[in-house]
Amino acid sequence: MLHDVLTREIGHSRIMASAVGLGTWAIGGWMWGGTDEAASVRAIEASIDAGISLIDTAPAYGLGRSEELVGQAISGKRDKVVIATKCGLNWHSGKGNHFFEEAGMPVHRYLGADGIAYEVEQSLKRLGTDYIDLYITHWQDPTTPLAETVDALLRLKQQGKIRAIGASNASPENLTAYLATGQLDAIQERYSMLDRGIAQTLLPQTMPSDVATLSYSSLALGLLTGKVSATRVFEGDDQRAADPRFSPENRQHAADFASALAPLADQHGASVAQLVIAWTLQQPGITFALCGARDPEQARDNARAARIRLGPSDLAQIEAARVTHLAAIP
Repeated sequence: MLHDVLTREIGHSRIMASAVGLGTWAIGGWMWGGTDEAASVRAIEASIDAGISLIDTAPAYGLGRSEELVGQAISGKRDKVVIATKCGLNWHSGKGNHFFEEAGMPVHRYLGADGIAYEVEQSLKRLGTDYIDLYITHWQDPTTPLAETVDALLRLKQQGKIRAIGASNASPENLTAYLATGQLDAIQERYSMLDRGIAQTLLPQTMPSDVATLSYSSLALGLLTGKVSATRVFEGDDQRAADPRFSPENRQHAADFASALAPLADQHGASVAQLVIAWTLQQPGITFALCGARDPEQARDNARAARIRLGPSDLAQIEAARVTHLAAIP
């Protein structure tokens, strides 16, 4: 039985969004072996048509390209979407802490007030909107006092340029400091069947405070779909080419996991990937699951997971398969 699309609130913001969100890192192309821009725009449009309102992007995803493609896709549909984007990875000023190189550009972690004020205007322009629903500090900046960062974000909120404040890739100490300000609505962190560390480190802080958690890499870069064959070759700068998790042995573990869950998936008229997304949304403290899609079919498949509800026996079967087949994957 399919249910209505599951929606949840982003912290105390009164912003409701679909529990399954579209993550657009791959759409930007960087670290994913390039992108088909036309297919990417169609994927975003298909997500919206399927009831997905939460769209997550960032300037660093292709040095602004992901935001531009999102902007194209949501043109004329702004009232149907909740946009989350980010700040703090800056390739314009050279200020802050050098982090990495992207397309030959040095990218710094910088959350100073001037950097945030500049970045938000660039994001608004690329997205073709006059406000951002959830504005997230992408990576934390050790060179800027948190009070300066939060004050800058509050000014944007007062100006109506952002509606809610989030933090990503935060340490427990970072999170404690954000919570002390009383202004944090959400965190965005890596979480999946293979990455559950925040259940011990961050979620014990967010859950009592009703701070929402957006999980990214919910399908472990696609590994948990069970569809990455042992012979698949990752092209260009695709990060999975050098990721030990995508060794032939681990791909086989993932395929065995998918095979074990196939009967349960059939019972729900679903794919294994949809079960994994639904499982993620039923874990304590996980509010939203971000899932990438690079074409309309993937987008529609992910969206369907927002209509699946798993019972206790379903969750027990999934846990048994996880322990049996995924425990060996680092």
